[in-house]
Amino acid sequence: MAHNGHHPLAELDEKELVQLAKTDEDAFGEIYRRYVEKIYNYVYYRTSNKHDAEDLTARVFQRALNHIPNYEDRGVPFSAWLYRIAHNLVVNHHRDRKRRKIVPLDDLIVSTFRWDAPEKVTERREDHEELLATIRNLPEDRQQLLVLKFVERLSNAEIGEIMGRSEGAIKSLYHRTLIALREEMAGRERPPDRGVRGFGLRKPKGNFD
Repeated sequence: MAHNGHHPLAELDEKELVQLAKTDEDAFGEIYRRYVEKIYNYVYYRTSNKHDAEDLTARVFQRALNHIPNYEDRGVPFSAWLYRIAHNLVVNHHRDRKRRKIVPLDDLIVSTFRWDAPEKVTERREDHEELLATIRNLPEDRQQLLVLKFVERLSNAEIGEIMGRSEGAIKSLYHRTLIALREEMAGRERPPDRGVRGFGLRKPKGNFD
């Protein structure tokens, strides 16, 4: 279908593009171009398998194409709708295969770790292994929350849209997750005042207080 030639698709803002994509396949193609990498990364972090991530990402955008005519703007970025589709497909993927939902948290921690100085590398690696082991013991929803905050850098509102919870519930879950991590790390005979931030995790973008 034809689209407004006065505004190349790449220059349209999100709302204009989404509205156009309801009837224009070229516009949907631009949506795919803008978001495919983010969705793929999210699915990969949730599945730990490149083949599964590629397959599920394709299914995310196929489902989005089928349902975008019914999409309604709820005041959060369009990407939150795509993440919600991805979340549902990943949940079904794990349920169908009866697999334990494990996030490849090595990538998560590496992506957020600070290596302050060469002489601290050995110490940081040891910290990394302990923190990694601790996070792997968290419930699946808390692992997902950490991926969305530290890897995808999403806001509480966006995460709530994806996980089907209120913004307040996400904020509460985040704080409970940090407390659980601190208590677990203290139980591993680390000084309790080091906390999560002491292990080099950068604070994600957005208001998480």
